[in-house]
This record gives sequence, structure tokens and C-alpha cells, in this order.
Amino acid sequence: MVVKSNFMLYSKSAEYAIQAMIYLAEHKPEKPVMIRKIAEDYNIPYQFLAKIMQVLVKHRLIKAMRGRTGGVLLAKDSSKIYLNQIVNAIDGPPPEEDMCVVGLDLCTDEAPCPLHDRYKPIRKQLSKLLVEESLEDLSKNVIQKRKEMALLRK
Repeated sequence: MVVKSNFMLYSKSAEYAIQAMIYLAEHKPEKPVMIRKIAEDYNIPYQFLAKIMQVLVKHRLIKAMRGRTGGVLLAKDSSKIYLNQIVNAIDGPPPEEDMCVVGLDLCTDEAPCPLHDRYKPIRKQLSKLLVEESLEDLSKNVIQKRKEMALLRK
């Protein structure tokens, strides 16, 4: 029996935003890519992705061009875009440092919840990961993962 956790680091919207940004970083298009193409390739509902892309434009992570030859492009080099920028654009700033993982009103080093001492270093590691992982690195790792998966299927 396989049990899947519903625990997520960020919302489904942020997940889709990251996937769309990886797509743009991977393909490094010369001309804008239609949002519909990204939605189809990643099996993301088009209208949902279109709204997410509007937010990414507003945060200057992507550029959008209108018209027949329109679409979206990265607003800057993928090496200068970090995961925390994407997640924060979609989900807002991260929760306060002292926010309780189990939702208790009071959770501090002096009055910890049952998971406080174990979760505190994890929270710091996650925050560090999101700040340090560039879109370029992530897209390279995704490309490598796809190559490895293709070799396993042979």
C-alpha cells in the first residue's frame, strides 16, 4: 500500500508557475511561446495557466507579447531567476519565521509545539534551497532527469 502525503511546500499555482518557467528556460525560445503550448505540454488547464502567467508578468519574471505572433518569454536570463521569486510571486511572501507547522497560536523556542524542534532546521533548509536554486540549474537538472528516464525505458 502506497500512502501519498498531501503536504505541499507551495500551492498548485506555484507548482504550475515553476513548470511553465522551466519550460521557457529549457527551450530558450527566440520568439514568444504560446501559453496554450505550455499548458498542453504540461497538462495544465489553459485558463488557470493564463492567470498564473499574468501574475508572473506583473512580477517581471516573464514578458508577454500580444497578437498573432505573441506569447511569453523569460524577462531575464534563467540564471538570474530563483525559485523563491517564482513561489513568492504566486503565493506571496513566506510565512513568518515563527509560524507553527501544526497551526498552534503559540509556538516559539520557549513554548514549542511537538514538532517545533524538528521542523525549525527543515524550514531553514527549505528557505535556503528556494533562495539558492536558480531556474537555469533547475531546468538543466530536469533535462538530465529526462535523459536518464529515457535510458531506463530502453
